[in-house]
Amino acid sequence: MGMALYSLLLVVALAVCSPWWLARMVRYRAGMGQRLGRVPEELRAAVAERQVVWVHAVSVGEVLAGTRLVGELEEALGVGWVVVVSTTTATGQALAKERFGGADSGRVFYYPLDFAWAVRAYLRALQPKLLVLMESELWPRMLVECGRAGVPVAVVNARVSDRSYARGLRVRAVWGRVLRRVDLFLAQSEEDARRLVAMGARVDAVRAIGNLKYDVRAAKASRVAELIKEAAAGRKIVVAGSTVGGRCASEEQIFLQEGMGAVWQSYSDTLLVLAPRHPERFDEVYELASHFGATVRATQLLQRGEATALTERIVVLDTIGDLAAVYGVADVAFVGGSLIPRGGHNPLESAQFSLPVVMGPSYENFRDVVGKMIAEDGIRIVQDKAELETALIELLTDREAARAMGERGRRVFEQQQGATGRAVAALVGMVQR
Repeated sequence: MGMALYSLLLVVALAVCSPWWLARMVRYRAGMGQRLGRVPEELRAAVAERQVVWVHAVSVGEVLAGTRLVGELEEALGVGWVVVVSTTTATGQALAKERFGGADSGRVFYYPLDFAWAVRAYLRALQPKLLVLMESELWPRMLVECGRAGVPVAVVNARVSDRSYARGLRVRAVWGRVLRRVDLFLAQSEEDARRLVAMGARVDAVRAIGNLKYDVRAAKASRVAELIKEAAAGRKIVVAGSTVGGRCASEEQIFLQEGMGAVWQSYSDTLLVLAPRHPERFDEVYELASHFGATVRATQLLQRGEATALTERIVVLDTIGDLAAVYGVADVAFVGGSLIPRGGHNPLESAQFSLPVVMGPSYENFRDVVGKMIAEDGIRIVQDKAELETALIELLTDREAARAMGERGRRVFEQQQGATGRAVAALVGMVQR
């Protein structure tokens, strides 16, 4: 009765939001058949006569965190096994196809909508020995159907944001039943583990193993990063990564007006790389940046084919999966989603390069990570626009202090590694019981 009511409410929600869904269907129509339960023939071929582990990574961040996990899991499982990967977003799908392509490129697909027919279609086709969900993507129907099919479920890199925790406690009687359907939570921190139990997860199903994002390494080669470095021709490079929009002003607007205004007064040839978090904002950010100086897209650099010294002062990174490598050629990094209250994004992508990192006051989504970096003086937290301006100027001026801060951040990154290996061991144990 409960799942029937849930399905009815889901249908109602889709009906109410139908204009939005229609817009999404037009934009991502290539994946709608899969979302509605049509299993691609390429996927069927990829799993034929092999045992399957299904990993679901919602979008780009989860795909990046899961890349090493998938590789090490396949290696540990050995011959006769295949790891298939689903995503929710189109950008996640594109990056997953890039990361998990090759002979088994058909193993990447869109996660089904949480209706019985769609979920069952994939469970019948894949017959997975294990479903692995990255971070916090829990859908009741999927969990129910996995239980009926005897498929164990693990949540890897599990985290609970402040907002989710408050909501979870309010509806603990209902949400706790959902959490108890998960066989194993591998939490990012002891605090995340405590919150999961408080919200209703079984105590014996929760372990704190660390954050997989400490193990994320930039791709060894990125043509975009190479072109930016070569085209900068020795100029200072500031990267503002994973920036987001806002109601009154976007993070890019704040950064351009308040942060870079002062930087360009002191260091007029500084090159700024803007990397919006969401691809649908690439055009918007390009138009905005053009009002602050000559601007070029990363895709235009690729079209040029070879690096020539840039006359532009701004590059808009309008490619997917290159940000981590671009941090590697920077002098200073700003990590977005933090000047505007969005909970912040991952500072580890830049910290791994011994790069001085600046964030705003909103970093709740990465409280554990940022807390460790603050404790070691390996990150600069700015509270407002004035502090942002001061931080950028100081880090570009005092290069010795900037390098020292970057080294402290990198040491935190390296000290916390190892979560991927612990996760793989736990997952392999689940399928070899």
